[in-house]
Amino acid sequence: MRRAVCPGSFDPITNGHLDIIARASRLYDEVYVAVMINKSKKGLFEIDERIDLIRQVTSEYANVRVEAFHGLLVDFCKQRDIPAIVKGLRAVSDFDYELQMAQMNNGLTGVETLFVPTNPTYSFLSSSLVKEVAAWGGDVSHLVPPEVLDALTKRLRQD
Repeated sequence: MRRAVCPGSFDPITNGHLDIIARASRLYDEVYVAVMINKSKKGLFEIDERIDLIRQVTSEYANVRVEAFHGLLVDFCKQRDIPAIVKGLRAVSDFDYELQMAQMNNGLTGVETLFVPTNPTYSFLSSSLVKEVAAWGGDVSHLVPPEVLDALTKRLRQD
């Protein structure tokens, strides 16, 4: 069975993330979406909320699994016999950082990283940007799935 992982914080998941996950799901038998737990950072959504949203918006892909992880991504991969990490690249600036990570991960355990160019429609998109625009009342409905838009709108009204 060919397995891959799409890692990230997904706070929240965007259409750009979803595009990469969907494309990976066509290439691999099983795709894990690994939601990073960073205890030193306070996200807009709790880890369980992110996982629930990701499961909702990836439900059409029978081969996608969603789990949280803490620590080294290569350990997550080793524990699940995952030989490949799939990462979307938006711009050259992403490549600089991601190449270093890919080389480190490969050096640690032999896990390969595959870079997928982001759909040009989402080349500017990030979770941080979505949260900022939404917080100021901007329309982000074309940037996130409807379930995420609903959750985002409700959360920002609470704050």
